[in-house]
Amino acid sequence: LRVPRLALRHRLSILSNGVCRPAPWHRRPIAFLGFILSVNALRPLANRVALYRSFPTRLFSRAWGRLNGLDLPTWLRKPVYSLYIWTFGVNMQEAAVEDLHQYKNLGEFFRRRLKPAVRPVCAASCLTSPADGRILHFGRVKNSEVEQVKGVTYSLENFLGPQMSSSDVSSTSSFRDHLMSSPASDLFHVVVYLAPGDYHCFHSPTDWKVGLRRHFPGSLMSVNPGVARWVKELFCLNERVVLSGQWQHGFFSLTAVGATNVGSIRVYFDQELQTNTPRYRKGSFHDHSYVSLGDQVKRPEGEEGMESLDRGVVLQKGQPVGEFNLGSTIVLLFEAPKNFTFSLQPGQRIRVGEGLGSL
Repeated sequence: LRVPRLALRHRLSILSNGVCRPAPWHRRPIAFLGFILSVNALRPLANRVALYRSFPTRLFSRAWGRLNGLDLPTWLRKPVYSLYIWTFGVNMQEAAVEDLHQYKNLGEFFRRRLKPAVRPVCAASCLTSPADGRILHFGRVKNSEVEQVKGVTYSLENFLGPQMSSSDVSSTSSFRDHLMSSPASDLFHVVVYLAPGDYHCFHSPTDWKVGLRRHFPGSLMSVNPGVARWVKELFCLNERVVLSGQWQHGFFSLTAVGATNVGSIRVYFDQELQTNTPRYRKGSFHDHSYVSLGDQVKRPEGEEGMESLDRGVVLQKGQPVGEFNLGSTIVLLFEAPKNFTFSLQPGQRIRVGEGLGSL
């Protein structure tokens, strides 16, 4: 006689003589926690965002950074790096050093350099991609609100912080106008997302002069497009480094936005910059001017074409500027004539040196 499975389970429980079975959260704590989060905590959206923002992402990222700095045994390097290459589709044929045994730790592997010829800089375009990655969004800045992904915006003033001479700015609309030097111009933006498998260095997208570095300590939430869709003002909450100055058409800024496991943002010509450190409080910002008379910026070893003047740091198009420890996001905000046209498609893959648009 065949006994239904459910009935058999019921009778076995009766025959257990009242033995107390462990609660589900004791038997499978991780699975139970996932169930609770998916059913209760992740609904509604506000609870999901609040829960995610409560995670100690800065502490976790600092621990990850220290782990990346630990040297691996030579015999373990190839298996570990090969797994990463397979998982994220890394193209090691472009790397200046293809031998995996030469990378002492994960940090060195993440920050690997490329062969000089694999990223030619487009001479025909006035603006080129600062990084390898995917285009999340681009367009004109309207009403001082910038789109991080379609339909989700953040405040331009919250992102860049108050301007030096903007004490008389009384509205978000006038803040946008305050950045621009000519009424015949418009303000544009483009967002490039760097995945974990991408080349992690970022380059100068044009010839320009950097006058100010502004560091915003903050959270280190993921900047994955999926997260960016439901965390409003994500780029304003995360730790970031804003480099702002002037190019041939007026205002120009390049912002490196940190993310989970990417607390370390390095700028080659700024040896004083330290990111994701406990001494900096979230919600504040710290300025460093390159315009001060006598301010000398150390030229990084092996880098050419970088100049320190009393009017700022001069960068050339395609020149290496800095690096992330894993993957993150670069946001460009710039003034240009109204006839500037992007040569991009949302979601397209792009590489360092490829054209972003033209006049």
